[in-house]
Amino acid sequence: MAWSFQGKAQFGGLLLSLLGWVCSCVTTALPQWKTLNLELNEMETWIMGLWEVCVNQEEVATVCQAFESFLSLPQELQVSRILMVASHGLGLLGLLLSGLGSECCQFHRIRWAFKRWLCILGGTLEALASATTLFPVSWVAYTTIQDFWDVSIPEIVPRWEFGDVLYLGWAAGIFLALGGLLLSFSACLGKEDVPSPWMSSPTAPSSCAPAEESDGSFQQIPRSRNLFI
Repeated sequence: MAWSFQGKAQFGGLLLSLLGWVCSCVTTALPQWKTLNLELNEMETWIMGLWEVCVNQEEVATVCQAFESFLSLPQELQVSRILMVASHGLGLLGLLLSGLGSECCQFHRIRWAFKRWLCILGGTLEALASATTLFPVSWVAYTTIQDFWDVSIPEIVPRWEFGDVLYLGWAAGIFLALGGLLLSFSACLGKEDVPSPWMSSPTAPSSCAPAEESDGSFQQIPRSRNLFI
């Protein structure tokens, strides 16, 4: 059976939300949030993420070391850790609820109105996941710009710059926002809640129907030939 416009909008919202959720997970795991190039040694590049700091030496190897303490991190990295992990949970829960409320998931015991509210709730969670992804990524970018243009730091001191993961995080937030909007918009489409044939009460069989009132006249009922006394 071909999908309706509502089903296509729900499927598109689910795809965008799934893509944004995967990109958000990759953003959290990779360490390329900040990069630092040393002028004294151009063959060496430092990269910093939420969980570790790495030194990339060309034609040699990449050595990474995890942060020893959460409290020793800058404030923006501490908050980014919490919000990014919260974004994964919100995005996954939104995907599950929206999948149950979508047209491609048919349950005879679930009414259309309840499935509509599942889509709205799932879309709202995806929008919250988008906010909890865009905020930490943008905050880290803001502090990086502030430190880069800080006139109180001597010019000979190396400055941290944007890492490639920040752009992936912005893309993840946009995908999650678009997916949430599509899922919420799809809930406004479709027909009103119509009782399902599986939910409607069964009709009474003809044998249970009330007998017609007799008009007092006598009617002879023919006896079956196969009936023996």
